Amino acid sequence: MTHQETSVLNEDAGSVVRSVARRRGDTARTVDDHIAEEVPVAFVYNDAPFAVMMATPGDLEDFAQGFALSEGIVESLDDAQVTSVEHLLEGVEIRVRIPVEREQVLQQRRRSMSGRSGCGVCGSELLEAALRSPAPVGEGIAVTSTALQRALRELRSLQPLNARTGATHAAGWALADGRVVLVREDVGRHNALDKLIGAMHRAGHAPQAGFLVVTSRASYEMAMKAASAGIAFMAAISAPTALALSLAQRTGLTLLGFARDDGHAVYTHPRRFIEQEAAP
Repeated sequence: MTHQETSVLNEDAGSVVRSVARRRGDTARTVDDHIAEEVPVAFVYNDAPFAVMMATPGDLEDFAQGFALSEGIVESLDDAQVTSVEHLLEGVEIRVRIPVEREQVLQQRRRSMSGRSGCGVCGSELLEAALRSPAPVGEGIAVTSTALQRALRELRSLQPLNARTGATHAAGWALADGRVVLVREDVGRHNALDKLIGAMHRAGHAPQAGFLVVTSRASYEMAMKAASAGIAFMAAISAPTALALSLAQRTGLTLLGFARDDGHAVYTHPRRFIEQEAAP
């Protein structure tokens, strides 16, 4: 990918067309509507089933790699090799090869085989599995309010699936100047972030060289996934949770909430954020 390109979800992926009776005011008509796809996606590590997540069936290799890292299954994405992506009648099965020594982690992180698109730690069997503590993030970069506003504007324009369906979240990766160079969409906010993390690795983007913008609240697991990937700065358009703030404070993650055109709120590690006067 060149520096002039932005990688987004395939324009034709992730939605289906269905007929719907629609009313607007006094007018009723039957129209074709784009509906977001949501299918079971099963992760199989070293031939052992691990988890099933409800997700948008696009960017699946990115999803598999990002999920493996953000869930603590591997410590490096080089250790998660996708060997096959098979589309079945029941859904999608992704087979991933990991080092044998990481198989013990699967036992510690074992989930029930039922996940939801809006659910991250749902299904974790043990408290210690649900509330992991990532290593501290690195120093990262300084982000100006001008760069943040640019990233938010660009992210809005780089969501073709949401433009068609109105039903998906997005996670975007921006460089220091605010230019968004990677976007991934999914019906689940956690899935969108996992896909972005995988895409960053495949495109060669260092997690210390940019910042993350997401179209969701900053939940504990969104903060945990960002920190697990080594991302040092995350801006969410909605509110954070108290547990997310605790994790961000502990790992060194700069966390902004309510990041919108008219302002933002800086909750943790403000040293990385530089406020600038708005242009007259």
